[in-house]
Amino acid sequence: MLRRLTATRYVTPLREGGSLPGVVEADDLGTYVLKFRGAGQGPKALVAEVISGELARRLDLPVPELVVADLDPVVARAEPDEEVQELIKASAGVNLGMDFLPGALGFDPVVHPVDPGLASRALVFDAFVENADRSWRNPNLLVWHGGLWLIDHGATLYFHHDWSRAANVVHRPYRWDDHVLKPYATALEQAGPELAARLTPALLDEAIALVPDEWLDDPEADREAYRKHLTARAAEPEAWLP
Repeated sequence: MLRRLTATRYVTPLREGGSLPGVVEADDLGTYVLKFRGAGQGPKALVAEVISGELARRLDLPVPELVVADLDPVVARAEPDEEVQELIKASAGVNLGMDFLPGALGFDPVVHPVDPGLASRALVFDAFVENADRSWRNPNLLVWHGGLWLIDHGATLYFHHDWSRAANVVHRPYRWDDHVLKPYATALEQAGPELAARLTPALLDEAIALVPDEWLDDPEADREAYRKHLTARAAEPEAWLP
């Protein structure tokens, strides 16, 4: 299970994203980027963050540690920004934390070359989870200590925003024409089948089980719905492989 912490101090907002995540300190003395359950995207974005982020980790892709972070609205008292105050108050309870990487740089495809194997595996992973947020306009990649890190997977798994249509799009192909890593992903022929073969039901179950019950309407039924959809998608990789 994900480590569970308590956010003890709100440090500063990160205004790069539409969900207005913030940097917080926690009771383990660590610093985390907090994704709020009360943000506009709602808990489903946090569900996608956990399932996709932990799948990526199990596929040996570099993802900062994810934690469950309990938030008491009292931490909003010292925050002068009314928008942030309201967001914190609306997010009381269980939120998602991502390890803060101090000094990390935003990925620039012009100045940060990427190993072809890593680029290919990341692109194939994004194809499976249907990541709409890895374009050159919004890479959601960081460079830290010379290495590439994948972040922000809240826009993946977008089938779960309309479960009534999910079965119709389970084998939907991935649009990868503007994927930011496409120029470096020259090992797709090998990386695609290798990564697809690792998407076993057991691996999918591991990631789905990490989602906190508090973010699900019906934990047992919802987990089964994710399991059914993702297992069916993994079973036919030829439909979504780049």
